[in-house]
Amino acid sequence: MNDIKEVIRNFILGLGVDDVGFASIDDYRSPRTPSIESLFPGARSMIVMAFRELSACESPSPQLAMNSRLDLMEFTRSVCYRVARYVETQLGCPAVTVPVSYPMDFTTPQKIGFAEVSLRHAAISAGLGAFGLHNLVVHPKFGTRVIFTAILTKLELASDPALEKNPCTRCGLCVQACPAGALNDEGKTDMLKCLGNSQPYGMRANIGFWCRFCDATPEEQKAMLQSPEYLSLYHAGFIGYQYFCFRCLAACPIGRSVRQENKLQLST
Repeated sequence: MNDIKEVIRNFILGLGVDDVGFASIDDYRSPRTPSIESLFPGARSMIVMAFRELSACESPSPQLAMNSRLDLMEFTRSVCYRVARYVETQLGCPAVTVPVSYPMDFTTPQKIGFAEVSLRHAAISAGLGAFGLHNLVVHPKFGTRVIFTAILTKLELASDPALEKNPCTRCGLCVQACPAGALNDEGKTDMLKCLGNSQPYGMRANIGFWCRFCDATPEEQKAMLQSPEYLSLYHAGFIGYQYFCFRCLAACPIGRSVRQENKLQLST
């Protein structure tokens, strides 16, 4: 199976993916998501892909930073489909794509905020990183500036070796950079604090706006529908959830070092 892994790895890297790892379903451990068997009966392995965030995550403009994330997510969806199609058509094995985030299941309170597959745990199982001080995966080369997708397959593929050393330096810059204090408790993320700051025009803001709208006078309602707040909510509604904060990603010194390494290689 190592030969098959290398064939798949080379195909994926040829698509422009920054890194790829493999994990046996037996090695995947996620405490709050469904079993892989319940999602894709007969699945035996995961192909996990890492995509580096561009430097736009450092931009003071949340619009430019979010645009870069949208570009990246569109690229990941295209790659996921192409890889799954390759596994099915060229290797003759069923495959299922796992998205970066949405769509999500909101049918029960227990499922809200949790994906079907934890890509953080999948990445760790595939040897692509380890949990950092901020509860995100730290890749040994890209730091926190990375997002993951995965393919579930029925191929019998062994897990890649786990990292021998956690790349997180515990410098604390990510914790200090969080304006909401969502990372103050080590190993945990306060999601309400994080989302309240990073998605100011998300679901909670939307509900709050319309509750105030219902209690307002006709003149107040007219003014509300012409306000920057409503325009921002409308904008987010047709584009989708928008992040206005990437500070924990931008602060990670490991991710910043990649550009310097590439610059040195070009100069030699």
